[in-house]
Amino acid sequence: MTLRLYAPAAMIGLAASLAACAPTDPAVDAARTAAAIADAPAATVKGAGERCIPRSQIRQTIVRSDMVIDFEMQGGKVYRNTLRSRCPSLAFDRAITYETSIDQLCSQQIVYSLQNIAGVPQRGAGCSLGEFVPVEYVRKAKG
Repeated sequence: MTLRLYAPAAMIGLAASLAACAPTDPAVDAARTAAAIADAPAATVKGAGERCIPRSQIRQTIVRSDMVIDFEMQGGKVYRNTLRSRCPSLAFDRAITYETSIDQLCSQQIVYSLQNIAGVPQRGAGCSLGEFVPVEYVRKAKG
């Protein structure tokens, strides 16, 4: 007779959550942060950062890394948001969800990675937004 042990999904999630909270080396964290920001496509800052953007004007949200999310707006404007800290699995999940009772998305608001588990969308890690900085993507010269 073979004994098989199965861990409930909740236990696996708990283990993953606890691992994400484990203390890490500050030098390693700084290197990961720099790499996460460098993964985003080059962009030129086009003005001062803003605290909030109108939610109803967001056309598309593009997750660039565990720390960078671009918000493409109706009319073509783009806001780049660098999260206050790395958001575990955000780069893998490539999607976010959030709750708000107003028509604005603001810095310090919590967004969650949106995970697809067996075809069922589920909320993942929560992460705090930073400032919304208007940018223009740098176009590479053809040559």
